[in-house]
Amino acid sequence: MRKKELTEAEKKDLQMKMEIAEELGLLEKVEKMGWKGLTARESGKIGGIMGQRKIEERKKAIYNEEKISD
Repeated sequence: MRKKELTEAEKKDLQMKMEIAEELGLLEKVEKMGWKGLTARESGKIGGIMGQRKIEERKKAIYNEEKISD
């Protein structure tokens, strides 16, 4: 079975997920066991941080749009 090509958004999400895993000290575990090797708590922590960062990115983008249109 051939793997599908990731979209730019999916690539960005994966990059963020890898960065967060590294920050939490989980990157080595992910590299050895894959994402399925993480506990529910570890996966949830990564997902929660990703959600927070995406909200912050949206806020910054909205702020920058408003600043440009002024």
